[in-house]
Amino acid sequence: MERTVLHCDLNNFYASVECLYKPDIRNKPVAVCGSQSTRHGIVLAKNYMAKKYNIKTGEAIYEAKKKCPNLIIVKPNYKLYLKFSRLAFNIYKRYTDMIEPFGIDECWLDVTGSAKLFGSGSKIASEIKEQLKKELGITASIGVSYNKIFAKLASDMKKPDAITLIDKNNFKDIVWPFPVDNLMYIGCSTAEKLNKSGIFTIGELAHASPSFLMQKLGKWGETLWAFANGYDETPIEKAENEPLIKGIGNSLTTPKDLICNEEVKLLFYVLADSVAERLRRHNLKGKTVQISIKASDMKTIERQEQLSHYTFISTEIAEKAFKIFLRCWNWEKSVRLLGIRVTNLANADSYVQLSFLDDNKETRRQLLEICMDNIRERYGHYSVQRALLMTNAQNRLLHKDMENRLEGGICCKRQDEISNR
Repeated sequence: MERTVLHCDLNNFYASVECLYKPDIRNKPVAVCGSQSTRHGIVLAKNYMAKKYNIKTGEAIYEAKKKCPNLIIVKPNYKLYLKFSRLAFNIYKRYTDMIEPFGIDECWLDVTGSAKLFGSGSKIASEIKEQLKKELGITASIGVSYNKIFAKLASDMKKPDAITLIDKNNFKDIVWPFPVDNLMYIGCSTAEKLNKSGIFTIGELAHASPSFLMQKLGKWGETLWAFANGYDETPIEKAENEPLIKGIGNSLTTPKDLICNEEVKLLFYVLADSVAERLRRHNLKGKTVQISIKASDMKTIERQEQLSHYTFISTEIAEKAFKIFLRCWNWEKSVRLLGIRVTNLANADSYVQLSFLDDNKETRRQLLEICMDNIRERYGHYSVQRALLMTNAQNRLLHKDMENRLEGGICCKRQDEISNR
């Protein structure tokens, strides 16, 4: 039986939600931007009025203002966006329980089993689109196809408030003329390699030899060839299934560049507190600590090492992260961003091998951090803090800034969020 897959993409999501709550800016160019004072001063999302000025996601605020001097800048409200994302998800669940999120504003839906109740994929897409507009006041572009790759491509073709169908009869005419980098999972680097081999369109990729592509791109080349030919059979997870979490992490761009080990150590403790708290919340422990460092020249490196045991204790995570940093950083440049990610996860209730020499330090540390979670939940995050972070005003500011701007995420089995709002 041929599948029917929808890809729902909420149009200009952040900006659309902001305009709902601010009627006076609805018909003006609007951009949702990060904080300039904390060096997140880039465009996160924009409405269609702003798009007419060629304002792009990711560009600096001053660049956007040059293109559109009357651009209205709005600060992001992530709690509000998550609320609307959940409300949209509830609408999707009326038609199927097979839903796979792809970021905060995109989802795949497998409605194959819903056809007898609700009609064709296009009819279901039309109903969803109208309900989103009627109940939430936002629009969506929906792609309808027989696999995830083409459904995603279809939703990108017409915006806003549109439905595009790609089926087995028309996909060669619609999909193959597109540039090769329009195909999902093909980034700039892969596209450049394909272009150097004379492959510029998805159709040329589909007609290339799989063995030639494997020679150029490894096993991934054969996978891309299958995607271009419409052979994608990747399943969609059911909505009630908890996604398989591969890692939990957070990163922070600092208000000013870090210039010494002591500043780095402080920030690692702040990040580790956040990561460890979320590990405990999901009843997980991790064994691998990964750090990311972005230098003042915007170049990023990542390094990782394993712990001797699984843990959700913030001190152990921070200490390991700092040791990794000391081994790989020589301070030729200052540090703009730091990140910690814990991977190689296991259920916190799993059995572990104990040592005869164990003096219960590990158990006491775990109970201490769980106790801190309970206190913070009842009296607020700042009711319990590390003395290290209270040594001076700058450290207190850094800690509070981190708490206010936790934008890290749970890195799930699916690809990390990619958004072109």
